[in-house]
Amino acid sequence: MTTATYDVVAIGNAIVDILAQATDEFIVAEGMTKGGMQLIFDPAAADDLYSRMGPGREVSGGSAANTIAGLAALGHATGFIGQVADDQLGNVFAHDVQALGVHFATPAATGGDPTGRCLVLITPDGQRTMNTFLGAAQFLPEAAVDEATIAAGGILYLEGYLWNADQSRDAMKRAIAMARGAGRKVALTLSDAFVVEGHRDAFHALIDAGQIDILFANDVEVRSMMQTEDTAQAVAALAAKIPTLVCTHGAAGAEAHKGGEHARVPAEPIDDVVDTTGAGDLFAAGFLAGQAQGRDLETSLRMGAICAAECISHIGPRPVADIKQLVVDKLG
Repeated sequence: MTTATYDVVAIGNAIVDILAQATDEFIVAEGMTKGGMQLIFDPAAADDLYSRMGPGREVSGGSAANTIAGLAALGHATGFIGQVADDQLGNVFAHDVQALGVHFATPAATGGDPTGRCLVLITPDGQRTMNTFLGAAQFLPEAAVDEATIAAGGILYLEGYLWNADQSRDAMKRAIAMARGAGRKVALTLSDAFVVEGHRDAFHALIDAGQIDILFANDVEVRSMMQTEDTAQAVAALAAKIPTLVCTHGAAGAEAHKGGEHARVPAEPIDDVVDTTGAGDLFAAGFLAGQAQGRDLETSLRMGAICAAECISHIGPRPVADIKQLVVDKLG
């Protein structure tokens, strides 16, 4: 097996987040579930919601792309594969990712849906409610999955959201086969409970076939995977099926299981939660960085918690402070 050029290569939705403050009353009036994510299937509907939002700002996003941005900020060599359109938001996304030093060479699509965007409404308590128009992101072709890039990554990191669309799902299956052929590890984040509800059997099949080495989930997702309301029971059952399971518990911290090794850490203390957008993504960045550096489970979890705490201290899903230095200051 050749030495990896990149510590992590990710495949995910290439979208731009548009973040705006909103009241709880607005969330209710729009029929949204606070703190959740709903899909918008019509670009006109996305434009209509955007017209009713308050002043916003554009930040390149997408779950796996946020994780890659965090890893790059932590000093790791990374690559990203995702579909944008040949339009203004597509150019914004490509510029932002490449400016971080991330290898991103997926050709922009022409003639189809515009670049995806996520309309993120942030309530005064810091909760984010996401309304996602996937646009071009869901049409990631198999041909965009470059074998040389996949083989060059020590870990292939897959975003569960992409499993919803047939075309992008096929691309991810191709990438898994390539990573396995190159002797690389494969990590999957379940992304959201609605993703699990729609694809539980497929995810279990991947796990049972030994195709997933590291699985990221939160409380709700792990309970949905194991179809029980008992979180501890669900974690124990799922951990027995996979080499490494990482489960986040929000303000209650996070835990990881790897064979006979188990660790749990509290959330990092923070004075003010401003925006929870991307917290899980940056947690994954810290954990994967720890694993790439050969650190133990507890240290990797703490790195994830440090990165997540920095993320929720400001608006937007990507680091503002020097998270590499934060990790050094806290862990050495």
